[in-house]
Amino acid sequence: MDIQKFQQKLTEVCELGEKNGKVLKPEQIKECFGELDLDKSQLIKILQYLKLKGISIEGAEEISATSQTGPEEVSEEKEEKVPLTAEEEAYLKEYLEGLEEQEQGERSAEELFELLSKGDALAQAELSQKYLHAAAEMAVEMNCEEIFIADLIQEANISLLMALGEEEPEEKDEILSIEVPDVIGLDKKNAHEVFKDSLYKKLSEKTGKKLPWGYLTGVRPSKIAYTMLEEGATKEQIKKHFMDKHYASEEKAELALTVARKELDILTDMDYKTGYSLYIGIPFCPSICLYCSFSSYALGAYKDYVDNYVDALIKEIRFVAESMKGRRLDTVYMGGGTPTTLSAAQLDKVLTVVEEAFDLSRCRELTVEAGRPDSVTPDKFKVLKAHNVGRISINPQTMNQKTLDLIGRKHTVEDIKNAYAMAREAGLDNINMDMILGLPGEGVDEVYHTLNEIKAMRPESLTVHSLAIKRASRLNILRQQYTELSIKNTDSIIAMTEQTARDLNMQPYYMYRQKNMAGNFENVGYAVPGLECIYNILIMEEKQTIIACGAGASTKVVFHNESDDNHSVRIERIENVKDVRSYIERIDEMIERKRKFFGENEF
Repeated sequence: MDIQKFQQKLTEVCELGEKNGKVLKPEQIKECFGELDLDKSQLIKILQYLKLKGISIEGAEEISATSQTGPEEVSEEKEEKVPLTAEEEAYLKEYLEGLEEQEQGERSAEELFELLSKGDALAQAELSQKYLHAAAEMAVEMNCEEIFIADLIQEANISLLMALGEEEPEEKDEILSIEVPDVIGLDKKNAHEVFKDSLYKKLSEKTGKKLPWGYLTGVRPSKIAYTMLEEGATKEQIKKHFMDKHYASEEKAELALTVARKELDILTDMDYKTGYSLYIGIPFCPSICLYCSFSSYALGAYKDYVDNYVDALIKEIRFVAESMKGRRLDTVYMGGGTPTTLSAAQLDKVLTVVEEAFDLSRCRELTVEAGRPDSVTPDKFKVLKAHNVGRISINPQTMNQKTLDLIGRKHTVEDIKNAYAMAREAGLDNINMDMILGLPGEGVDEVYHTLNEIKAMRPESLTVHSLAIKRASRLNILRQQYTELSIKNTDSIIAMTEQTARDLNMQPYYMYRQKNMAGNFENVGYAVPGLECIYNILIMEEKQTIIACGAGASTKVVFHNESDDNHSVRIERIENVKDVRSYIERIDEMIERKRKFFGENEF
């Protein structure tokens, strides 16, 4: 079988399923895979995979019965199981070792489900732990050549979450009666706003609570303030808009305004419409953190792919350089993952190609994330300095060892300090540090300690994240096991971070929000004036075309040439496949996607 074509078809059928509301007709699947002439067992694996993705098949039961291709028949035919590759075995081992050792107890699954139906949180926790291993085993049983085991485990865990969430407690939540607002004559956007307004006011009245950002749910609240500034709105008008229209607090209205002003000041001096930025993705990490998705690409499982990944990445980088020749490159950002999981030689190889392939004479910044202290060495920092990397990140997330151990960071607080000292010794003088608020078990005292430790090191910028709980993370799946540990963020904690930033002579310069954030707050980037990361502003405000290379990278093309209106420009995306192996095998296809798009569009 042509594995590359199979992967492409699998992606296409999943995308079709999403477009169709997670429902597919049998003929749609047959049409997609028809030319590959798959056997019965392969078709069954496709159906199983689609089911894991939450995509149902119309008439699936009837199909199974008439075609006699159900799981039972396959079992009878004693289908030969596809063994795991060495890389998959390594991934599975690390994954299982990452699960916390828990005493299962003597209660049966039947007992636990009965208790779960009555709202027993401990039962849910025990079931989660019990079935995480079962989900991994199921993924192994479903293994096939075409799908990497990490992706199967990810989908199995999401299915587990959905299954456990279907059990309802005996006591039902009170039904909230809300009068449907009058939206006759309104367009879709304005009708949506009216509904959100009505729902928020009713819920706020019922609970007695108000959210920091009111009913705003978008990723970029500062973009509202930025647009209003461009249109000539005053400070008072902007704050009133946030507070009266969206019910945001005065503090958040002020934050959005402050960030937007800083962004506008920086971008006013920049012709961002005619230039572009480059993103280089390195999708590997030293280990899988508690709050991250299971399909993170842990270096231990993928070490044999890294050289080939670098070669494929360089091929894509060279293509972009040739395609964008004559256009000014403004910023370069190497992110991940953790770029410094690459060896010093591999880092040197990638950065040398960037220097050779692009005209960097007018490039305003080159950033490389060196976030994990357990991924850096003096040699790697020397490589970054030699290639004129102007900005790096060293990300402690927390300076409390107990929390580092809990979240799966395989390094110490001292490692963080040593990494920072190494970077300074190498001559790197623009260092960002990330921290996360709302980590399990952390309150005011723990955050205060982290802030004091960071303050002592005096980085040039500080990015403060509110914990966003990923759906397929261990932290979410095993959330009932952490009920005794607070997962919270408060106004007082936010105030401490703001004060620390002021003490370090930093000002907020970009911000964004995510789903399921602790305390319904935001992520804020602070920096010493003049040392802000321009790339962060460009991507948050969607002001410039960003060409992205690497597995899972998403190119975002901004069509400024179609309108004089800065606020309604068209944005198109060109996606790369996420899986590392698929990216390596299909690199020519990734390049061709870009080639076709660039050839058909002017931007």
